[in-house]
Amino acid sequence: MAFPANMSTALERLAKELGVLPEDVQEQFVRGSGKGGQKVNKTSSAVMLTHLPTGVTVRGDNHRSQSMNRREAMKLLLLKIEVEKRGKESKLMRAAFKRKKQKDRRSRRAKEKMLKDKHHHAETKDLRKPIV
Repeated sequence: MAFPANMSTALERLAKELGVLPEDVQEQFVRGSGKGGQKVNKTSSAVMLTHLPTGVTVRGDNHRSQSMNRREAMKLLLLKIEVEKRGKESKLMRAAFKRKKQKDRRSRRAKEKMLKDKHHHAETKDLRKPIV
């Protein structure tokens, strides 16, 4: 098996960095699920990839096209292997940390400081109003 022909060069570079070889990946085509009706139910367009050395398995079945599912599954597989090998330094973990950090609430002290600055600014603007 070779990597999907339409795989991006960035993914090929990532595969090379992680030491993932095409012959280490077992590929299965299975029937998909979800939307798509008769097309999805009759064709084996979903792709299951297993990286034999690590045992990581992924399934790509978001698209009706087998080639698009194949590319998607390969991307998922590489990202999962990266998480396993690099841990917190992987793209997925950094993105997850960034999302968590953005959702975190401000500390009480930071919130008080921010509100103090806002109130000060509001008072300054109030002083600009014409005297009636």
